[in-house]
Amino acid sequence: MMKKEVKVNLSSSFVSLLEIFIFAATNLNSIMNPKYEVVIGLEVHAQLRTETKIFCGCSTKFGSSPNSNVCQVCIGHPGVLPVLNKKVVEYTVLMGLAANCKINEKSVFARKNYFYPDLPKGYQISQYEEPICKHGNVTIEFKDGTKKNIGLTRIHMEEDAGKSIHDLDDYTMIDLNRTGIPLIEIVSEPDMRSAEEAVLYLNKLKQVLMYLGICDGNMEEGSLRCDANISIRLKGETKLGTKAEVKNMNSFRNVEKAIEYEVERQIEILEDGGKIIQQTLLWNAELNQAFPMRTKEEAHDYRYFPDPDLVPVIVDVTWLKEISSVLPELPDARRDRFVSQYNLPMYDAHVLTSSKALADFYEAVLAETDDYKTASNWVMTDVLKTINEKKIHINEFAVTPQNLGKLISLISKNTISGKIAKEIFLGMIETGANPETIVKEKNLVQISDSTELEETIIKILDANAKDVQDYLGGKEKAIGFFVGQIMRETKGKANPQIVNELLKKKLEERR
Repeated sequence: MMKKEVKVNLSSSFVSLLEIFIFAATNLNSIMNPKYEVVIGLEVHAQLRTETKIFCGCSTKFGSSPNSNVCQVCIGHPGVLPVLNKKVVEYTVLMGLAANCKINEKSVFARKNYFYPDLPKGYQISQYEEPICKHGNVTIEFKDGTKKNIGLTRIHMEEDAGKSIHDLDDYTMIDLNRTGIPLIEIVSEPDMRSAEEAVLYLNKLKQVLMYLGICDGNMEEGSLRCDANISIRLKGETKLGTKAEVKNMNSFRNVEKAIEYEVERQIEILEDGGKIIQQTLLWNAELNQAFPMRTKEEAHDYRYFPDPDLVPVIVDVTWLKEISSVLPELPDARRDRFVSQYNLPMYDAHVLTSSKALADFYEAVLAETDDYKTASNWVMTDVLKTINEKKIHINEFAVTPQNLGKLISLISKNTISGKIAKEIFLGMIETGANPETIVKEKNLVQISDSTELEETIIKILDANAKDVQDYLGGKEKAIGFFVGQIMRETKGKANPQIVNELLKKKLEERR
């Protein structure tokens, strides 16, 4: 892991997983010289959702006063000893299992030595030669349904560094609240060949992390961060080119832009007869350019060695089985189940499983109704539209999934019409009341009594004799006028199906 101040967020907190999916699947079209091939590997850091830090009892709460969540361990006082947070190990193993990694029974913490003001110990505790997870893979899926496996080199545990604040004119201030925050670093193989693949991969990682519940995915607060290692080579070559590392990409769109910028930069250098220098670049989103930060370090520059204060981590068969038992259903498996169990279109299943919270909401709706497709339509349109407009999380939505299920059930039973349901839904958003209460209070029960509806239809036809003749004369569109008049007369409570049947019958009787 590199210095903290260049590790920032990936995306706006208001960009949903669904929006990222659509963006990645439709808008990324890398334009480059066709004789070259781009090679991309990503290093992604995810902050784990623990209450306390990785090696001490300090709080991980975001937004606390500077240097308030610190102790002697955080600030590197001589003689203090770190104590590993058990939950960090369990969360890391969960991600390893979800990414099809080999979980090493023994892993070792190492000291990564470098000197920087926000690293008070003069080293960062990480893992190097013996990480906890190795050799996994993540499957990405393109818009056309084709899939590709992206290999993982490793997933390992480490602590975060502090934060250097450069906003002041004359000096820099240091906030050590982040020092010791637990991270996992997910290192991919150089398997990605375009910005599109990189964004799809990042999206899938975020989705899996949030399904597991081990990372909140809050990119505004830096809970998910990414560095891209980019190189190019002539097509057909197998040897990797010299790579450059790009940092400071604060959105999925900027990941795409930064990669394409760096690819073009490297191609121009080679086409002009130059040579690529291994270095670290910082992405400037305002200028859409990357600027050199430093010459890229090699592993030996950090003088890794096993941390003498921490014993090896042993994940034996019993513990591994215990962790495996809480592994939830993952996004791809849940999507496929939605298709097979609920007979939903693949598009619906993709949308509904884009986040665990949304998938949970949908299945909670089904506890009250077995009309799977209608429930899907309501969640994908009315529910998502409302939470996106209000910029709230699905868990903050005023309409509970149980009440939405009851509303859909009322439609299925012909107790209310679809049009009335929309009105009731708005009332549920405003009051949080259950639909039965609103129906009763506003007398919105659907009119399905044939005798009552016949009287209304005859009244409407008698009052519009000319339109009746127009219909009988071949202007079939006139029937829409009659339906509208009947719905207005009944205040939208007439059963549309019965109305259409009776209306056509009464019109034919007038020939």
